[in-house]
Amino acid sequence: MSSSISRKSWGNFKNKDIYLFKIENKTGAFVELTNYGATVVSIVVPDKNNGLGNVILGFPELQGYLEDICYVGSTVGRFANRIARASFNLDGIDYQLEANSNGNSNHSASAGVNSKVFDYIVDDDRLIFKILSRDGEGGFPGNLTLEVCYQWTSDNALLITYTAITDRKTIVNITNHCYFNLSAIADRNFLNHRLKINAKSMLESAADYIPTGRLVRTNGSELNDLKGINTYYVLDKNGAAATLVDPESGRVLDVYTSYPGLMLYTGDYLESRCNGHLGEPYKPLDGICLECQFYPDSPNHPSFPSTILEPDHLYQESITYKFSTQT
Repeated sequence: MSSSISRKSWGNFKNKDIYLFKIENKTGAFVELTNYGATVVSIVVPDKNNGLGNVILGFPELQGYLEDICYVGSTVGRFANRIARASFNLDGIDYQLEANSNGNSNHSASAGVNSKVFDYIVDDDRLIFKILSRDGEGGFPGNLTLEVCYQWTSDNALLITYTAITDRKTIVNITNHCYFNLSAIADRNFLNHRLKINAKSMLESAADYIPTGRLVRTNGSELNDLKGINTYYVLDKNGAAATLVDPESGRVLDVYTSYPGLMLYTGDYLESRCNGHLGEPYKPLDGICLECQFYPDSPNHPSFPSTILEPDHLYQESITYKFSTQT
């Protein structure tokens, strides 16, 4: 076993027990996770001087997540991102979802699994969260069973695998919503970070972030001004999807995924009602999201990669966050 998994009681929500899990490898680097929202609570990795620091935003107590409105660290589904007019048609049937963003559905609104309590299984070095999203919940068809598997490797990689099955034709798009800040220092935003995304094209979107259906060329994959971005990039097939570097700490994050694209969100609307890990509420630009997922509004764009899941098929996608250092 490359890592050890421990558990402690972390509270109760709607008469269900909440736990904080810790997966630690032999170097002392670790991640913390909770079955509330199958959420990543912290990722603690070394800097270039071998000093450990937490590189994601999160809360030291459960209450922070219960009051969170920004999906901090959470698993997002059944359908991540936006669906235009909160509706879609499947085999001639119109489905109406809950609208929560300018008349559109975003992150599945109140039906989102980010605010649900998952069951859990510890299997050797794997921590598996499992939940049933019932037929009709949030307007989505089908009883959907979702498993979120986390593994923390000896070389500081967090492996996330999403597996889902349904008993009725439906749509699925699951992602992770960690906000990264590789500095691990209070009152320091990510604007000194360097980001490279392995993409030659991105989705054109309207002002409400709904795709027009057109792909446009990127102006190069090196992003120097990391402000005001909420854009979906269509990934090239080879290598890391994205690389984030903090020159000061020397920390490097490489993101790998099976998904066709990545939503870059620079946290312009980030806020929190509770203090985060570093003792203060979060504010815009405190963290940056690299959300690997299918295209936004896919059900309303037949030309986009399909997010339809049939009853006799398995949904299985993966995201890996690999941490290292450079001098």
